[in-house]
Amino acid sequence: MMKITTIGEILIDMTQTGTDANGNAIFAAIPGGAPANVAVAARKLGVETAFVGCVGNDPFGEILKRTLERYGVDDSALQTTDQADTTLAVVTVDPHGERSFAFCRKPGADTQIDRERALETVSHADILHFGSVSLAAEACRDTIVSAVRRAKENGALITYDPNYRASLWNSEEEAIAIMRSVLPLCDIVKISEEETLLLTGREAPEEAAQALMEQGVTLAIVTLGANGAYWRYGADSGTVPGFKVKVADTNGAGDTFFGAFLSRVAKHGGLFRMRPDRIERYVRYANRAASITASRPGAIPAMPTENELTEE
Repeated sequence: MMKITTIGEILIDMTQTGTDANGNAIFAAIPGGAPANVAVAARKLGVETAFVGCVGNDPFGEILKRTLERYGVDDSALQTTDQADTTLAVVTVDPHGERSFAFCRKPGADTQIDRERALETVSHADILHFGSVSLAAEACRDTIVSAVRRAKENGALITYDPNYRASLWNSEEEAIAIMRSVLPLCDIVKISEEETLLLTGREAPEEAAQALMEQGVTLAIVTLGANGAYWRYGADSGTVPGFKVKVADTNGAGDTFFGAFLSRVAKHGGLFRMRPDRIERYVRYANRAASITASRPGAIPAMPTENELTEE
Protein backbone atom coordinates (compact mmCIF):
# COMPACT_ATOMS: atom_id res chain seq x y z
CA MET A 1 0.00 0.00 0.00
CA MET A 2 1.25 3.48 -0.87
CA LYS A 3 1.55 6.27 1.70
CA ILE A 4 -0.07 9.65 1.05
CA THR A 5 1.88 12.76 2.07
CA THR A 6 0.14 16.13 1.96
CA ILE A 7 1.80 19.53 2.18
CA GLY A 8 0.44 23.02 2.75
CA GLU A 9 -1.93 24.76 5.08
CA ILE A 10 -3.30 23.53 8.37
CA LEU A 11 -5.45 26.04 10.19
CA ILE A 12 -8.46 26.65 12.37
CA ASP A 13 -11.83 27.07 10.65
CA MET A 14 -13.74 29.50 12.84
CA THR A 15 -17.08 28.21 11.60
CA GLN A 16 -20.38 29.91 12.30
CA THR A 17 -22.71 27.53 14.10
CA GLY A 18 -25.62 29.88 14.79
CA THR A 19 -26.50 33.03 16.69
CA ASP A 20 -27.14 33.77 20.35
CA ALA A 21 -30.24 35.38 21.87
CA ASN A 22 -28.89 38.82 20.94
CA GLY A 23 -28.27 37.91 17.32
CA ASN A 24 -24.50 37.65 17.69
CA ALA A 25 -22.79 35.02 15.58
CA ILE A 26 -21.51 31.93 17.42
CA PHE A 27 -18.39 30.27 16.06
CA ALA A 28 -16.73 26.90 16.70
CA ALA A 29 -12.96 26.44 16.35
CA ILE A 30 -12.74 23.46 13.97
CA PRO A 31 -9.43 22.01 12.71
CA GLY A 32 -9.06 22.41 8.96
CA GLY A 33 -6.94 23.35 5.96
CA ALA A 34 -7.45 21.45 2.70
CA PRO A 35 -4.21 19.38 2.62
CA ALA A 36 -4.60 18.48 6.30
CA ASN A 37 -8.23 17.56 5.66
CA VAL A 38 -7.20 15.25 2.80
CA ALA A 39 -4.63 13.55 5.04
CA VAL A 40 -7.21 12.91 7.75
CA ALA A 41 -9.91 11.80 5.30
CA ALA A 42 -7.62 9.20 3.74
CA ARG A 43 -6.33 8.06 7.14
CA LYS A 44 -9.85 7.53 8.44
CA LEU A 45 -10.38 5.28 5.42
CA GLY A 46 -7.49 3.01 6.30
CA VAL A 47 -4.49 4.44 4.44
CA GLU A 48 -1.21 5.63 5.99
CA THR A 49 -0.82 9.40 5.65
CA ALA A 50 1.61 12.14 6.66
CA PHE A 51 1.31 15.93 6.78
CA VAL A 52 3.96 18.59 6.12
CA GLY A 53 3.10 22.07 7.39
CA CYS A 54 3.50 24.65 10.13
CA VAL A 55 1.47 25.96 13.08
CA GLY A 56 2.04 28.73 15.58
CA ASN A 57 3.38 28.18 19.08
CA ASP A 58 -0.05 28.88 20.55
CA PRO A 59 -3.18 27.08 21.79
CA PHE A 60 -4.65 26.77 18.28
CA GLY A 61 -1.42 25.17 17.08
CA GLU A 62 -1.67 22.65 19.91
CA ILE A 63 -5.24 21.83 18.88
CA LEU A 64 -4.11 21.13 15.32
CA LYS A 65 -1.19 18.96 16.42
CA ARG A 66 -3.46 16.94 18.71
CA THR A 67 -5.98 16.55 15.89
CA LEU A 68 -3.43 14.97 13.57
CA GLU A 69 -2.29 12.68 16.37
CA ARG A 70 -5.86 11.74 17.29
CA TYR A 71 -6.62 10.54 13.78
CA GLY A 72 -3.30 8.77 13.27
CA VAL A 73 -1.74 11.11 10.71
CA ASP A 74 2.08 11.12 10.83
CA ASP A 75 2.88 14.62 12.13
CA SER A 76 6.66 14.25 12.40
CA ALA A 77 7.04 16.94 9.71
CA LEU A 78 4.62 19.38 11.37
CA GLN A 79 6.69 22.43 12.28
CA THR A 80 6.03 25.05 14.98
CA THR A 81 7.01 28.70 14.70
CA ASP A 82 7.21 31.68 17.04
CA GLN A 83 7.24 34.06 14.07
CA ALA A 84 3.50 33.94 13.33
CA ASP A 85 0.23 32.87 14.89
CA THR A 86 -1.72 29.83 13.75
CA THR A 87 -3.78 30.80 10.73
CA LEU A 88 -7.54 31.27 11.14
CA ALA A 89 -10.17 30.99 8.41
CA VAL A 90 -13.50 32.54 9.40
CA VAL A 91 -16.16 30.43 7.71
CA THR A 92 -19.74 31.66 7.48
CA VAL A 93 -22.41 29.30 6.22
CA ASP A 94 -25.60 30.38 4.46
CA PRO A 95 -29.02 28.67 4.90
CA HIS A 96 -28.16 26.30 2.01
CA GLY A 97 -24.91 25.15 3.62
CA GLU A 98 -22.66 27.10 1.25
CA ARG A 99 -19.56 28.75 2.68
CA SER A 100 -17.72 32.06 2.46
CA PHE A 101 -14.20 32.65 3.81
CA ALA A 102 -12.17 35.41 5.45
CA PHE A 103 -8.58 34.72 6.54
CA CYS A 104 -6.53 35.94 9.51
CA ARG A 105 -3.14 35.41 7.84
CA LYS A 106 -0.78 38.44 7.88
CA PRO A 107 1.28 36.31 7.88
CA GLY A 108 -0.09 33.04 9.19
CA ALA A 109 2.02 30.24 10.57
CA ASP A 110 0.97 28.00 7.68
CA THR A 111 3.15 30.15 5.38
CA GLN A 112 6.30 29.58 7.43
CA ILE A 113 7.16 26.03 6.30
CA ASP A 114 10.90 25.44 6.39
CA ARG A 115 12.02 24.62 2.85
CA GLU A 116 14.85 22.21 3.61
CA ARG A 117 12.83 20.19 6.11
CA ALA A 118 9.97 19.95 3.65
CA LEU A 119 12.24 18.82 0.82
CA GLU A 120 13.74 16.10 2.98
CA THR A 121 10.31 14.77 3.95
CA VAL A 122 8.78 14.71 0.47
CA SER A 123 11.86 13.05 -1.02
CA HIS A 124 10.46 9.76 0.28
CA ALA A 125 6.79 10.30 -0.66
CA ASP A 126 4.80 7.72 -2.64
CA ILE A 127 1.96 10.17 -3.29
CA LEU A 128 2.34 13.91 -2.70
CA HIS A 129 -0.79 16.03 -2.52
CA PHE A 130 -1.02 19.83 -2.43
CA GLY A 131 -3.47 22.67 -3.02
CA SER A 132 -3.40 26.30 -4.09
CA VAL A 133 -4.03 28.18 -0.83
CA SER A 134 -0.32 27.87 0.02
CA LEU A 135 0.58 29.08 -3.46
CA ALA A 136 -1.17 32.37 -2.70
CA ALA A 137 1.41 33.20 -0.04
CA GLU A 138 4.71 34.33 -1.52
CA ALA A 139 6.43 33.31 1.73
CA CYS A 140 5.88 29.60 1.04
CA ARG A 141 5.11 29.37 -2.69
CA ASP A 142 8.68 28.45 -3.60
CA THR A 143 8.77 25.84 -0.83
CA ILE A 144 5.61 24.13 -2.07
CA VAL A 145 6.63 24.14 -5.73
CA SER A 146 10.15 22.97 -4.90
CA ALA A 147 8.72 20.15 -2.79
CA VAL A 148 6.44 19.08 -5.62
CA ARG A 149 9.35 19.08 -8.08
CA ARG A 150 11.57 17.10 -5.69
CA ALA A 151 8.87 14.49 -5.08
CA LYS A 152 8.16 14.15 -8.79
CA GLU A 153 11.86 13.73 -9.59
CA ASN A 154 11.93 10.90 -7.04
CA GLY A 155 9.00 9.10 -8.65
CA ALA A 156 6.06 10.24 -6.49
CA LEU A 157 2.53 10.49 -7.83
CA ILE A 158 1.59 14.20 -7.70
CA THR A 159 -2.00 15.22 -6.95
CA TYR A 160 -3.40 18.76 -6.89
CA ASP A 161 -6.65 20.31 -5.71
CA PRO A 162 -6.78 24.04 -6.54
CA ASN A 163 -9.16 25.96 -4.26
CA TYR A 164 -9.71 29.57 -5.28
CA ARG A 165 -10.09 31.92 -2.31
CA ALA A 166 -10.30 35.43 -3.77
CA SER A 167 -9.36 37.24 -0.54
CA LEU A 168 -5.92 35.58 -0.50
CA TRP A 169 -4.79 36.90 -3.90
CA ASN A 170 -3.81 40.36 -5.12
CA SER A 171 -5.94 39.85 -8.22
CA GLU A 172 -7.81 37.17 -10.11
CA GLU A 173 -5.21 37.41 -12.89
CA GLU A 174 -2.43 36.60 -10.43
CA ALA A 175 -4.40 33.65 -9.07
CA ILE A 176 -5.06 32.25 -12.53
CA ALA A 177 -1.42 32.52 -13.60
CA ILE A 178 0.00 30.87 -10.47
CA MET A 179 -2.68 28.23 -10.01
CA ARG A 180 -2.30 27.14 -13.64
CA SER A 181 1.51 27.23 -13.61
CA VAL A 182 1.84 24.01 -11.61
CA LEU A 183 -0.51 21.90 -13.73
CA PRO A 184 2.28 20.37 -15.87
CA LEU A 185 3.78 18.90 -12.68
CA CYS A 186 0.60 17.04 -11.74
CA ASP A 187 -0.64 13.50 -12.40
CA ILE A 188 -4.14 13.77 -10.88
CA VAL A 189 -6.04 17.05 -10.64
CA LYS A 190 -9.46 17.62 -9.10
CA ILE A 191 -11.31 20.87 -9.67
CA SER A 192 -14.83 21.93 -8.78
CA GLU A 193 -17.43 22.85 -11.37
CA GLU A 194 -17.26 26.47 -10.16
CA GLU A 195 -13.54 26.63 -10.93
CA THR A 196 -13.41 25.15 -14.44
CA LEU A 197 -13.32 28.50 -16.24
CA LEU A 198 -10.76 29.94 -13.83
CA LEU A 199 -8.40 26.99 -14.07
CA THR A 200 -8.78 26.04 -17.72
CA GLY A 201 -10.51 28.86 -19.60
CA ARG A 202 -13.29 26.41 -20.48
CA GLU A 203 -16.53 26.14 -18.55
CA ALA A 204 -18.05 22.76 -19.45
CA PRO A 205 -16.63 19.92 -17.32
CA GLU A 206 -15.80 17.82 -20.39
CA GLU A 207 -13.90 20.66 -22.03
CA ALA A 208 -12.19 21.64 -18.77
CA ALA A 209 -10.97 18.07 -18.22
CA GLN A 210 -9.63 17.97 -21.77
CA ALA A 211 -7.80 21.25 -21.16
CA LEU A 212 -6.16 19.74 -18.08
CA MET A 213 -5.07 16.74 -20.11
CA GLU A 214 -3.50 19.10 -22.64
CA GLN A 215 -1.37 20.49 -19.77
CA GLY A 216 0.02 17.02 -19.09
CA VAL A 217 -2.41 15.85 -16.39
CA THR A 218 -3.03 12.09 -16.56
CA LEU A 219 -6.34 11.91 -14.71
CA ALA A 220 -8.70 14.90 -14.45
CA ILE A 221 -11.74 15.00 -12.17
CA VAL A 222 -14.38 17.72 -12.06
CA THR A 223 -16.68 17.56 -9.06
CA LEU A 224 -20.29 18.53 -9.71
CA GLY A 225 -21.66 18.97 -6.20
CA ALA A 226 -24.76 16.91 -5.57
CA ASN A 227 -24.62 15.70 -9.18
CA GLY A 228 -21.46 13.67 -8.59
CA ALA A 229 -18.26 13.96 -10.61
CA TYR A 230 -16.94 13.82 -14.17
CA TRP A 231 -13.59 12.16 -14.91
CA ARG A 232 -11.30 11.79 -17.88
CA TYR A 233 -8.34 9.42 -18.26
CA GLY A 234 -6.77 9.21 -21.70
CA ALA A 235 -9.55 8.56 -24.20
CA ASP A 236 -11.89 7.30 -21.48
CA SER A 237 -14.32 9.44 -19.49
CA GLY A 238 -17.54 9.26 -17.55
CA THR A 239 -19.90 10.89 -15.07
CA VAL A 240 -20.64 9.18 -11.77
CA PRO A 241 -23.87 10.35 -10.07
CA GLY A 242 -23.77 11.72 -6.55
CA PHE A 243 -25.74 10.73 -3.46
CA LYS A 244 -28.64 12.87 -2.33
CA VAL A 245 -28.45 13.97 1.31
CA LYS A 246 -29.75 16.78 3.48
CA VAL A 247 -26.84 19.21 3.56
CA ALA A 248 -25.70 20.43 6.95
CA ASP A 249 -22.35 21.96 5.94
CA THR A 250 -20.34 21.58 2.73
CA ASN A 251 -17.06 22.52 4.45
CA GLY A 252 -14.61 19.67 3.92
CA ALA A 253 -16.75 17.73 1.45
CA GLY A 254 -14.39 18.32 -1.47
CA ASP A 255 -11.38 17.36 0.65
CA THR A 256 -13.18 14.23 1.76
CA PHE A 257 -13.88 13.38 -1.88
CA PHE A 258 -10.22 13.64 -2.84
CA GLY A 259 -8.99 11.94 0.32
CA ALA A 260 -11.36 9.04 -0.30
CA PHE A 261 -10.41 8.80 -3.97
CA LEU A 262 -6.69 8.87 -3.20
CA SER A 263 -7.16 6.29 -0.45
CA ARG A 264 -8.35 3.84 -3.12
CA VAL A 265 -5.48 4.77 -5.45
CA ALA A 266 -3.00 4.21 -2.61
CA LYS A 267 -4.60 0.96 -1.54
CA HIS A 268 -4.79 -0.56 -5.02
CA GLY A 269 -1.41 0.18 -6.55
CA GLY A 270 -1.34 3.73 -7.80
CA LEU A 271 -2.21 5.53 -11.00
CA PHE A 272 -0.59 3.17 -13.43
CA ARG A 273 -2.87 0.28 -12.53
CA MET A 274 -5.89 2.39 -13.40
CA ARG A 275 -8.67 1.13 -15.63
CA PRO A 276 -11.95 2.89 -16.46
CA ASP A 277 -13.96 0.49 -14.28
CA ARG A 278 -11.66 1.14 -11.32
CA ILE A 279 -11.88 4.89 -11.76
CA GLU A 280 -15.68 4.68 -11.81
CA ARG A 281 -15.60 2.62 -8.63
CA TYR A 282 -13.20 4.97 -6.86
CA VAL A 283 -15.23 8.05 -7.85
CA ARG A 284 -18.43 6.41 -6.59
CA TYR A 285 -16.69 5.64 -3.29
CA ALA A 286 -15.47 9.26 -3.08
CA ASN A 287 -18.94 10.62 -3.89
CA ARG A 288 -20.40 8.58 -1.06
CA ALA A 289 -17.73 9.76 1.39
CA ALA A 290 -18.26 13.40 0.43
CA SER A 291 -22.02 13.11 0.80
CA ILE A 292 -21.63 11.83 4.37
CA THR A 293 -19.35 14.74 5.25
CA ALA A 294 -21.81 17.24 3.75
CA SER A 295 -24.64 15.76 5.80
CA ARG A 296 -22.87 16.54 9.09
CA PRO A 297 -21.46 19.79 10.56
CA GLY A 298 -17.75 20.56 10.54
CA ALA A 299 -14.99 19.26 8.28
CA ILE A 300 -12.68 16.71 9.94
CA PRO A 301 -15.21 15.57 12.57
CA ALA A 302 -17.77 14.96 9.81
CA MET A 303 -15.55 12.73 7.67
CA PRO A 304 -16.62 9.08 7.48
CA THR A 305 -14.66 6.12 8.74
CA GLU A 306 -13.90 2.97 6.77
CA ASN A 307 -16.71 1.18 8.60
CA GLU A 308 -19.27 3.65 7.20
CA LEU A 309 -18.33 2.96 3.59
CA THR A 310 -18.24 -0.15 1.47
CA GLU A 311 -16.09 -0.46 -1.61
CA GLU A 312 -17.82 -2.20 -4.48
